[in-house]
This record gives sequence, structure tokens and C-alpha cells, in this order.
Amino acid sequence: MNEEYALRTGGPVPPGPAAPPVDPGPAPAATPADPTGAQRAAAGNRAAPPVAGAAQPTAVHLAPDAPVDRRARGGRAPAADPATDQLLPMPDDESELGTSASVADAEHHHEPDTQDDSDDEPPLSRLAASKLRRRRRTRTAARATGSICAVLALLMTGVGWNYLRATDNGFTQVAALDENSADIVDPGGQLGDENFLIVGTDTRAGVDAQLGAGTTEDAEGARSDTVMLVHIPADRSRVVAVSYPRDLDVSRPECEGWDNEKAKYTDTTFEPAMGDKLNATYALGGPKCLTKVIQKMSGLKIGHFIGIDFSGFQSMVDTIGGVEVCTNRPLIDDELGTILAQPGRQKLNGPVALDYVRARHVQGEERSDYDRIHRQQLFLSSLLRGALSSKVLFDLGKLNGFINAFSSHAFMDHVSTKDLLMLGRSMQKMDAGAITFLTVPTAGTTSYGNEIPRESDIKAIFQAIIDDQPLPGEKKAPAAPSSEAPPPPAPPKLQAVDPSTVSVQVSNASGVSGMAGTAATAFAGQGFQIYSVGNYDGGDVDTTTVRYSSGHEAAAATVASSLPGATMEESPDLGSIVEVALGSDFSGTVNAPTEFGSPVTAPDPSAQSAEPVALPSDLEHVNAADELCK
Repeated sequence: MNEEYALRTGGPVPPGPAAPPVDPGPAPAATPADPTGAQRAAAGNRAAPPVAGAAQPTAVHLAPDAPVDRRARGGRAPAADPATDQLLPMPDDESELGTSASVADAEHHHEPDTQDDSDDEPPLSRLAASKLRRRRRTRTAARATGSICAVLALLMTGVGWNYLRATDNGFTQVAALDENSADIVDPGGQLGDENFLIVGTDTRAGVDAQLGAGTTEDAEGARSDTVMLVHIPADRSRVVAVSYPRDLDVSRPECEGWDNEKAKYTDTTFEPAMGDKLNATYALGGPKCLTKVIQKMSGLKIGHFIGIDFSGFQSMVDTIGGVEVCTNRPLIDDELGTILAQPGRQKLNGPVALDYVRARHVQGEERSDYDRIHRQQLFLSSLLRGALSSKVLFDLGKLNGFINAFSSHAFMDHVSTKDLLMLGRSMQKMDAGAITFLTVPTAGTTSYGNEIPRESDIKAIFQAIIDDQPLPGEKKAPAAPSSEAPPPPAPPKLQAVDPSTVSVQVSNASGVSGMAGTAATAFAGQGFQIYSVGNYDGGDVDTTTVRYSSGHEAAAATVASSLPGATMEESPDLGSIVEVALGSDFSGTVNAPTEFGSPVTAPDPSAQSAEPVALPSDLEHVNAADELCK
């Protein structure tokens, strides 16, 4: 219970009842008290205080294939990972850029390592311990954020997944999805859409927390410090990525316990609770619990989960030659120091890019996490443009190193390289203006510091996404020069058929028990043949839909004429059967169909589409084509 309290609130564990007095025996040598866990950090992970005159890292201008000399920064190259030998070896002149620097090096790249691990080190004050914990949380969140940037870029390269075919069996597989959830809005309407929940965590599932990421003893280990839901509609016309603040206030469902180090669920069961932070929900219940929360909030059917830790981020950035950003002013953080000394356009190497996306206390920025998310989205836009460029896609050295770093640090559910390759190829010609980043809106904080979600606005945002409604900031391709757009094609002219020749499959998608039987009786009363009665495979839907296979439009239109407001949808697997999926709008009445031989018109879906939902005027958005300096 104390662990759960610390994870939910982010604060120290309250003291339990006093233990009865016991005879302590001979007194051992005195050691400093460490009620907060900060002393453990000081002994193992804490960086030394800054040394006067020590140089601060700044952005560097990298030549396209220039390696970064980590030794100049006091870094050490790690041992080669045997797991990556199955892929193409990195060229010698890019070997340092293609390997993951130790996080110890990344942790200390602002300051020389003068740490003394002797037992004589004095205990930290409460204020110093608090600052130390905050620095560690900042480092953790940043690496997780950077990893999400990298995995989304990799997702969209498409071509790169050819290299991963041999590594499918090497991915850590976790159970994360809940595809039959009642929280999914209009599952039938989401057919063909792809939704990825991408999570950046502070430790890789199955790998020891040896990189300075913290442990669950600190109530900071194994948290989802960055969460992004990526939606790609069936027509592959755009990408929408929605960021969630890590401190978002959520209601946690009942969840199995999760051991992030072993990538396994435990025998522990956590009861439902209100007032959780989003990242604490992941820490307690893992990918499956987080998916339930995000799916309930969004209504999207999450079909893929990708988790990635932070340790490969610097290597992924360095391997593609750095990432270009543009800033209108220097970037100086109160804790990280000077990140960008000068304004303007500049290319960042891995360590500096890590600080760029993790900084939360930047001078001149007043919204902490929201300013950080905005900066992350701009960075990701640039990373996507770089990763999708021919300089990366057709440079085997860069592409191989980028993929090696990813495959060594990812864990996932329902993700195969074959699927990703097909998806990536379908988006190869997508313009950057069709990629939009949104941020979940909030309204203040709770007494625990949780961000309060604006639920009605969030519902409107995801309804607009499901309906493929235009979003703020989207930049559509300019129309080709012409006089006027041609009018839409008229619905086909059909003749109603004899109802006795139509076999109707009545499927209940209304959520009301017994509705299919009621409708089947009514259809039979109008002369239709009843093929079967049951539940709709696609789950509940809002609008009644008449489904048919090609060549049976007239039969489907005859059925639809009995159902005012119904839509029609072609489906290749029905043969001569016409299926009626009864939505929540079905009143229970089946009218007489259009008379046999009379003209009948197929319903026009565009004429029946719902009015666009009103989106919040202050919705935070970034477009992948945006450049801050322009």
C-alpha cells in the first residue's frame, strides 16, 4: 500500500506505526540517515556538483557523416552488443555514432566526474535531496521522450523495416491490448485505421536498471514518462499524434501488477482508484493498464503497442547525422544549464538533443510540461523530416545504426516488421504538412499536482480524429490549377428488387439486448428472407449500416429503403447476403421497402455525415511542416 501511495502521489511514503522497542545489541558504526532514498542515489547515480569554469555543452554543427568524438566529453564507448551482429555492421568511420553511449556518460556531460563514493560523504539536506530527485526525474523523462521521437520516425520510414525482418523474434513481447473493450467508439467505423500507443519508459523491459534511471524504491522507476497515441486513418491521408502529460489525472481500472524489469505481470492485483497520475498507472499496471486508460479516454481502438527505453536515443540521433532545430532565442535551463547558446538554425548531436527535449525549467518558459511537449513536437517534426529524407533512407550505414539502436531497446504487442513495412510504404509520399501533433488539454491541477483533463474537449478532439475532420494546423497540399473542382459523382441509379429474393443477416450492434430478433421479425413482415440473427462482429455502432458485396447494390439499396437514416457500406466477404448492422439509432421500426421495379437510390454517405464537432479554441498543435524560425 505504501508503494502504491508513493507512486500515485509522487511524494514520500508516510511513516507507518512505530515498531515496539527491542534490544539492539552492540551498536554498529554510525551511518547517515537516508529516509528519502537520496543517499542511495548519491552512492550510485548522482552526478557531482558543477566545477567552476567547466564548459557547458552546446549545439554542434555536424557534417552529414561526421562522427561525434565522445572522448572529448569524457565519454566511454560501451562494449559491442552481440545481439546486433545479425544486422549489417556499421562502417568504421561511423562506429561511435552507431553505438549507444553509456548513460553514465550522458548523465555527466555537463560536469566532470569528481564524485567520491567513500563512506565519509555527509548526508544530504532535505532541500538538496529534493533537488537531486527532481534532476533525476528530469533526466529520466527526457530520455523516454527522445525515444518516442525516434520510434515514430522509424515507424514512418517503411523501407527501414526490411532490416528488421530477422529481428522479429528478438523483440520483447508484452501483453498490452484490449481490442474488445466496450470503450471503443464505433469499432466498425474504425476498420482499416491504425492506432499505435507509443510509450517512452525510463528502463527497458527485461534489462537491469543500470543506466541511472532510478528504481521503484524511489517511486520513480519504470514509469511511462512520455505517452503518445498515433492515429493513421484507413486512407493513409494523414498522421495525428496526441501527446499526454505524464502527470495527467486519471481513474485507474483494476489492473494486474507489472514488473518492468522482467517484462512480466505479477500476481498482485491493484483495485480501481481515482486520482492516479498517468505515469503512476503504468508503473503499477504496465502496458495493459495504460492501454485501458488511454482507450477509455480516446475511444480509439488501439491495435499496436510500442514501448522503448531511453538508452538508445543519443545513438539514434547521432547515427542520422544529428537533428536540425531552430530557435528564436538561446535555450538556458535552470537545472541543465546552457543548452543552446545562440538563437537560429543549428544541428544537435545526441547529448544536446537529449537536453533539448528534456528541459523543464527553461528561462522564459512558464508552462513547464506544456512548453516541453511543444518543444518535443517541434523536435519530432524535424526528426521525421530528417529520417524520411533520402540521406537516411538510402544510406545503409545510417539506416542500419538507427534500426540497431531501436531493436535493442523496444518491447511491443501486435507489431511485426511485415505490417510496419506495408504501413510505412503506404505513407512514403505523405507530405510533412499532413502530420499533426496535438496535446491533451487540461485545466489546472489537483492538490497532488495532477493535471486535470478537460474531458468534454478531449472527447471532441478524438471524435474529430475518428471522423477524419480537419484539424488545426493541418497543411493540405495546394490544389492543382483548374477552373472549379468537378462535382461529386451522383449516386448510382438502381431498381428495387423483390424483397423475397433478398437474404438478410440481421446483426445487433445497438447495445440493446434482443434488438436483432425484433428487427428480424419486422424484416420478415416486409417480405425479406432472414438468413441469420446474431451480434455484429464489429461491436456496437451509432448508425445503422447496410453492408453488401459488389454486384448486390440494388438488393442492399432495397433493404436500406426500409431503414430511414441508414448508410451503405461495401464489404467483400458477404457474397449474396445483405447484412444489416443495427446501430444505436435504430428505432425498432422497419418500413415497407421501395416497390419492386421502381427507381431506388443508394444513400449518399457524404450527405448523412454528422456536423463537425467544435474543437477547443486553445488546442495546442504543431504541424510537422512548421519551422519555428520562419
